[in-house]
Amino acid sequence: MEFRWSDEDVAFRRELREFLAQALPPDWAELSKHGPGSDAQAEFSKEFCPKLARKGWLTQHWPKQYGGRDASPWRHAILGEEMWRIGEPRSSQYMNVNWVGPTIMAYGTPEQKAFHLPRISAGSAFWCQGFSEPEAGSDLVSLRTLAVRDGDEYVINGSKIWTSYVNYAEHCFLIVRTDPSSKRHQGISVLLVPMQTSGIEVREIPSVVGDKYFFEVFFSDARVPVSCRLGPENDGWEVVKYALAFERVGAARYARAADILDELAELARARGLLTEPTVLEKLGEARAICEASRLLTYRVIDVRAHGRPPSADTNLARVAGTLAERAVSELALEIFGPEALEYGHVAESHFRLAMTAGVAVGTTEINLNLVANRFLGLPRE
Repeated sequence: MEFRWSDEDVAFRRELREFLAQALPPDWAELSKHGPGSDAQAEFSKEFCPKLARKGWLTQHWPKQYGGRDASPWRHAILGEEMWRIGEPRSSQYMNVNWVGPTIMAYGTPEQKAFHLPRISAGSAFWCQGFSEPEAGSDLVSLRTLAVRDGDEYVINGSKIWTSYVNYAEHCFLIVRTDPSSKRHQGISVLLVPMQTSGIEVREIPSVVGDKYFFEVFFSDARVPVSCRLGPENDGWEVVKYALAFERVGAARYARAADILDELAELARARGLLTEPTVLEKLGEARAICEASRLLTYRVIDVRAHGRPPSADTNLARVAGTLAERAVSELALEIFGPEALEYGHVAESHFRLAMTAGVAVGTTEINLNLVANRFLGLPRE
C-alpha cells in the first residue's frame, strides 16, 4: 500500500505554515513552553482561533450545516499536527473542535446544537471537562457526583479533580450519576453546565506541571436546567464513550515530540555525542516510537474517514503517543544534562507536558487494559 498526501493536502499544509509564521507573535516559542492551559496561551487563542475560523480552517472537518466545510478527517489531522508541533496556539479550544462539538452533533438537541456549535466554530468558546473524581480517577464509572432531578432542574453535589482549563471555561462537559442507586456504567448522564452557575467553586491545585494547569471543582446544590442534559438520562455512558473515542487521538503530541527529537539529534551532533552507541540507540528508539504513534493515529483517522465505528485502535494510538512523548523527554534530559533542569528550558518544559500525557484521557495502564480486552480479546480477571 502506498500512502502519501494529496496535492491539495500538501498545499494546505504549506499555506497553514505560512499563516502561522505571520500570525504567531515573536515571543511564541517562550509562551508555548507554559502549555495550552496557561493564561498567556488562553488569551492569545481569543484572537488566534477566530482568525482560523474566518479562514474556514478551525472546524473544516465539520458538516457545513454546523459551520464546517465537509472536509475529510485527514485535513483536520494536518491542522492538529501543525498546531501541536509548535505548542498548540488554540489553547483549550482544541478540545472543542476535536470532541466536544462532534459529541454535541451526535447527541445534542436542536437547541443545544444551535447554541453551542456556532460559538465553537467561530473560535469563541472555552470548555473544560468534569470527568475524574478524588476516588474515581481513570475509572470513570466509579464516579459519585450526583445530579438529582427536582422538577425541571438537576441539583448537583460532588466534586471533580485534575480538571484542566477551568480558568477560562464557560461550560463544563460534566459526567454525573443521575440514579443514586446505580453502579458502574448504569445511571450516568452528561450535563453541559455553565461555569457561572451558583454553587460551583473552583480551586487551583499547585502542580509541578505548571501554573493553572489542574483544578478541583466543587458542586454544592448547583442547579442547572434539565435542558442542559446531553443525551438520554441514565444512559450517558454511550455519550461518554463516543467523546473519549475522539479525545484520545485529538492531540497530535507525536508531532511535537518528533520536532523536538530533530532538535536533539542536531544538538547531539554538535556536541559530538553521535559517536556514542547508547545515544544513537536511544535516538533511533525514540524516532521509531514517534513514527509508530503517527501511523497508529492515522489508522484511527482512516477508520473515521471511512465512516466506521470507533475501535480499540484509539486506545492503542493513545498509548503509543504517551510512549513517544516519554521517550523524547527522557532523551532530552540526558542530552542537555544539568541545564535541562532550568525552568522554561525546552527539555524541562517538554518533560513537564509529557508527564500529563500518561494520565490524561485515562492513564496508560487503563488504555492498555482496554487494548488487552477489546483488541486482543484477553479475559478480565
